[in-house]
Amino acid sequence: MISQTKIAVPILQKNREAVLETAEDYINKGADILELRIDSIEDVKAEMIRKIIKEIDFPIIATNRSPDEGGHFLGSERERIDILKSCCDLVEYVDIELNTDPCLRRYILGKCEQAGTKTIISFHDFEKTPSVDDLLEIVKEEKSLGSIAKIAVMPNNLEDTINVLAIMSRCKDTIAISMGELGSYTRVMASKFSTPITFATGGDVTAPGQIDIETMKLVLNMDLLDHDELLDDI
Repeated sequence: MISQTKIAVPILQKNREAVLETAEDYINKGADILELRIDSIEDVKAEMIRKIIKEIDFPIIATNRSPDEGGHFLGSERERIDILKSCCDLVEYVDIELNTDPCLRRYILGKCEQAGTKTIISFHDFEKTPSVDDLLEIVKEEKSLGSIAKIAVMPNNLEDTINVLAIMSRCKDTIAISMGELGSYTRVMASKFSTPITFATGGDVTAPGQIDIETMKLVLNMDLLDHDELLDDI
């Protein structure tokens, strides 16, 4: 049995050539879907992004993060959303932050709906992990807006990581990540809760808690294989 949880790998490169080279490498390593971090590309333009996506020709999550959400896009909010809009007909998912201005959020959601593109509504907290009740309210709001809910939060203790597991266990169509080294195990627990997507790194591990593609794929499928073998022995 193969894990149904897709492994997404972010591409954070500054120019077209590096993006294409990295995408090919990650695909060869076994990524199921690529997250194109548009905000990392220098002097980014809508037509450039469309061309890159067409050249990659692989399932993609289009993401354009603002600095407030841990990203690098330095233009206006309207420009940020317009770039996402320009490529929404070419990608598998568009990631839209829950905290996006409501008018702009409705605008990009409408464009994605017209294009038949699925959406990930995301929430990030780089300082703490909200309570389970608060996270459930966040996920509820996200799912009322998009196809998949996503939370990525920072744990300050082990109990915080368990709060994230509680969200995985209670919420369908939800990506729940506990960041940092303390929360890294939540990424490989994704398949146990039928999480649609988990995230890995394609190159060198550059931050605590990151797991490379090959290790992630091995752990997800090994866990399921061991489970099946155990059932066969009963």
